[in-house]
Amino acid sequence: MNLILALLGGMLIGASALLLYAVEGKIAGISGIVFSATGVERVWKLVFLASLMAGGWLAIGVGASTPHAPVPATPGGITLLLLAGLSVGVGTRLSKGCTSGHGVCGLARLSPRSLAAVMTFMGIGMMTATALRYAH
Repeated sequence: MNLILALLGGMLIGASALLLYAVEGKIAGISGIVFSATGVERVWKLVFLASLMAGGWLAIGVGASTPHAPVPATPGGITLLLLAGLSVGVGTRLSKGCTSGHGVCGLARLSPRSLAAVMTFMGIGMMTATALRYAH
């Protein structure tokens, strides 16, 4: 069931990115949509973001299992999570895009900048996961 939902979710992400680009000429980069959800384009951006959240709840409603990530067992577990989230936000602003903008849309457009960004965040993510795995 989870494999089918994952495939369906991936196809819906691709279709929504294609539709947004074809109809509006906009890149479906989530961080860009979040940080610029003001002005005339605010309505479609809020609908797009609400649809992302609704899709997750819908998947849970039809039986998708959810991973349970424990809070890090460190003295500042919650603080560490908050700092990590803040770092991700800063990184998306510095790279002028996020995993969805660079990974889904940028690579599909054969953007060299997106390829560099994806290689960077995937590489650092793998190094971080490896370091945390063997830190205990």
